[in-house]
Amino acid sequence: MMTRPVAAWPSSPLPGRLARLVLTLPFWWSGLGKLMDFPSALEEVAHFGLHPPILFAVLVIAVQLGGSILLVAGVWPWLAAGALAAFTLAASLMGHAFWNLPDPQARFHDMNAFLANLGLIGGLALGAMNARAARKR
Repeated sequence: MMTRPVAAWPSSPLPGRLARLVLTLPFWWSGLGKLMDFPSALEEVAHFGLHPPILFAVLVIAVQLGGSILLVAGVWPWLAAGALAAFTLAASLMGHAFWNLPDPQARFHDMNAFLANLGLIGGLALGAMNARAARKR
């Protein structure tokens, strides 16, 4: 027999919000790191050939932090998840292009990172669905 607090847990907004907080951890951690060390953020975007670096660094930070905040809060969840997913896909294509690597070990490592990022994109879609469903309750 369940006690009332345990039975109420699934209908509470807290589990979904906590799940979305953990889901967005890589984005807000990275965004805060870039914000705290902006020169390194500029170097990172320049390394990937994005010019002007200041524009792209600001955009990356805005997407990472803004998208995370909106998704966790459940505000415009599809826009937030879509922006984070588009960023993740672009970063994966630039940073984990395993199909271009001749070394099998490096290719395997980057392929795993790329696939993990695809899983994260799927999680973002689920996070948006969760946030939307929570608003309808």
